[in-house]
Amino acid sequence: MTKTILSIGTYDTKNAELEFIQSCIEEQGGKVMTMDVSVLGDPENPTDISKHQVAEAGGMTIEEVIALGDENKAFQVMARGAARLVAENWQAGRFDGMIALGGTMGTDLALDCAQALPLGVPKFIVSTVSFSPLIAPDRLAPDIQMILWAGGLYGLNSICKSSLSQAAGAVLGAAKAAQAPDTGRPLVGMTSLGSSCLKYMKSLKPALEKRGFEVAVFHSTGMGGMAFESLARQGAFCCVMDFCLQEFGNMLAGSLVSSGDDRLTNAGKSGIPQLVAPGALDLVDFAGWQTIPEQYADRPYHEHNRLIKSSVFNADERRKWVHELAERLEAAKGEVRFLLPVGGIEEWDREGQEAYDPEGLQAFIEEARNVLPGRVPMDEIDGHINDQVFIDAALEVFDGWVRDGVVTSA
Repeated sequence: MTKTILSIGTYDTKNAELEFIQSCIEEQGGKVMTMDVSVLGDPENPTDISKHQVAEAGGMTIEEVIALGDENKAFQVMARGAARLVAENWQAGRFDGMIALGGTMGTDLALDCAQALPLGVPKFIVSTVSFSPLIAPDRLAPDIQMILWAGGLYGLNSICKSSLSQAAGAVLGAAKAAQAPDTGRPLVGMTSLGSSCLKYMKSLKPALEKRGFEVAVFHSTGMGGMAFESLARQGAFCCVMDFCLQEFGNMLAGSLVSSGDDRLTNAGKSGIPQLVAPGALDLVDFAGWQTIPEQYADRPYHEHNRLIKSSVFNADERRKWVHELAERLEAAKGEVRFLLPVGGIEEWDREGQEAYDPEGLQAFIEEARNVLPGRVPMDEIDGHINDQVFIDAALEVFDGWVRDGVVTSA
């Protein structure tokens, strides 16, 4: 089947570049659906979705957008309209992948368009600031692809054609190769870190698969949590085992290794049964290139690799996290059970390891005992989160929720 790619850009100023992308896609057997997000000028040729339609979807006429007299305000209207039309046209089955082109202004708009699409839909952005520190992590769709628009800010040349042609081939190839998720088995969403820190998934995944469930394990280092929350928001999971809350603690502490403000909320809003545990909630992450902030400098510390390193939260911070945790879980519409492993919550907090802090762990445990009962059902596990006793407890709760192969709320 011929695949159609939605191409988004300012056709008044980037017409040559966008038409080059279109020609590359068509030469490879694809089709192109065009969306113009210009404000002041007009494209050389009509587009499938005009700037007038984009402005109207954003709640204004193009004349009203122009009258704003401010490029930033104007493009925010256009971004709102473009994202809405992207979602509507995807739901109507009119395209199979998205590509967008822009500098900082066009990239800002394109990021909203990418987030309007579900996980698994190919989404590529050719940008002068691809994966730049200017782009906050929570602006990135979990499966977004970006390539630097090198040497192409003003006009076509052999350098920028290399980037544009690669992006055109990549998005069409992805659309051709993409496999829709198999919904034949109910899907359990699980969060974790690598097995040097958290190991429960190595036993839980095969145990759940033997019970007839598919299991997707998400790496809780920012983008993984975004993907997890996005799928939970879509109702993709029959149940979640959200056993790694490191991103949650990072978000509360202001770390850049965050998956966004909605962490630990979307499964609850969707009524998806949740098994939750505080795996790695004792650690705050920093990028490998960052200097450890002074407030964390005298604490237990683990340098995982050149990309990421962690310090330990103190007792007061851990107590605060319990209250934030209770507030989010208490708001859930579906079944919730919090599992509290009193023997430790990640491998590096065992005695003799770098992040060992028994006083901090005990502060968290005591606060959980004081705050959660009556608000969130809680089971204490007499062991470490990586021990078999935790795995057995999780499976016992899960099995109690299953009726005729379906995970249900009580």
